[in-house]
Amino acid sequence: MKHPLIRTIYLYLFALVGLALLITGSVRFIDMGLKMFIFTQAEAPEKIQQKFKCQYTLPMPIEKIEGYQENEELTEEELTTLKNFLKDYEKCQEESEKIDYLTSRRQRDASTNLAMILVGLPLYLYHWRMIGKESKKREEEKK
Repeated sequence: MKHPLIRTIYLYLFALVGLALLITGSVRFIDMGLKMFIFTQAEAPEKIQQKFKCQYTLPMPIEKIEGYQENEELTEEELTTLKNFLKDYEKCQEESEKIDYLTSRRQRDASTNLAMILVGLPLYLYHWRMIGKESKKREEEKK
């Protein structure tokens, strides 16, 4: 072997990275579980925010916007744009009522955590196994 020190540093470094990902993902999963089952008020702000459904921020009350449809000063194009906006807004309101934003965020977190574990575990195990083989090989060479 030309550079055993560099190889050893590489193996330990990537074993450490894999272990860090594994620990981070596991800790975050445990954190999620604790928030869901024990510390149920930890996510109370998200539950309150869930009541604000649509992403549209209206510049004025919807009734006032709907009133502009009868406005004679608007062009046909502006009226069409306004009608399309109102249709989109209503559709957004309907769709957002079907979404459980808290569950959605939890699933995103679970996906991220699982991804960290799925990447970190093989990375750690492979490099740790290589370290074990090289350590065993060095011990045999010393004998």
